[in-house]
Amino acid sequence: MDLRIFTEPQQGATYDTLLTVAKATEDLGFDAFFRSDHYLRMGAADGLPGPTDAWITLAGLARETKRIRLGTLMTAGTFRLPGVLAIQVAQVDQMSGGRVELGLGAGWFEEEHKAYGIPFPKEKLARLEEQLAIVTGLWATETGKTFDFHGTYYELTDSPALPKPAQAKVPVLIGGHGATRTPRLAGRYADEFNMPFASIEDTERQFGRVRAAAEAAGRGADDLTYSNALVACVGKDDAEVARRAAVIGREVDELKANGLAGSPDEVVEKIGRYAEAGAQRIYLQILDLDDLDHLELISSRVQAQLS
Repeated sequence: MDLRIFTEPQQGATYDTLLTVAKATEDLGFDAFFRSDHYLRMGAADGLPGPTDAWITLAGLARETKRIRLGTLMTAGTFRLPGVLAIQVAQVDQMSGGRVELGLGAGWFEEEHKAYGIPFPKEKLARLEEQLAIVTGLWATETGKTFDFHGTYYELTDSPALPKPAQAKVPVLIGGHGATRTPRLAGRYADEFNMPFASIEDTERQFGRVRAAAEAAGRGADDLTYSNALVACVGKDDAEVARRAAVIGREVDELKANGLAGSPDEVVEKIGRYAEAGAQRIYLQILDLDDLDHLELISSRVQAQLS
């Protein structure tokens, strides 16, 4: 079971804070550092000092880390034109020596679009399908040849399809709860399917849909990696769990029901139940980015058992 660290910087974080967490992620033996792609805080957080851009952040981290994978859960398809996104991701992949992964979603948070003047189209999933075709098509085009795409929303003519990523294939992540279109897109384009903030029962059901969709697309169901994103709140004892829950404004019982909360042994047991449902990788949503002791505890007492 791979454990990855997943951050939500729109809630309030500087680049230096993210760099500190990314370096701890690397030093403590976690597999990857991922971040959300949002420009507006959610809930009661003040969001200070303001948002950071996902791909600018990852470009910086690409030069200041050596081992960990770097990526997004999920880049909003509404934020960037697909041709521009393909260039950005390829460049960051080169800067990292081939450690980047692209999580790409349709975009959903209308308020942040209004706040920063970003168009929020109605047909987001149809656009996402074209975006996936373009990004993967540009990267797959042989050097020296050109790429054309004529869709409903995007049109590319005689693109040189450059630059190329360092990796022969940048892993593409698709995720979500949708019962029909999401599994179909994942079955066709994804290297990994991520089920965010879902119960074990819903996870197993959605993984089954994606596996069937992959087979319908002519792929093997096991060609994809299957993962979950879950909030983490781990403590050596009940008092430490309660303290960490209070810092992030959550209740312990709710966190235990909907995430990975409690003692290290409790969390290992629940991760095992997700593994039985098909999960091969867990993204640990870390909401208090100043609490590096939390990461150390998860590394030494949770990850160590799973290894």
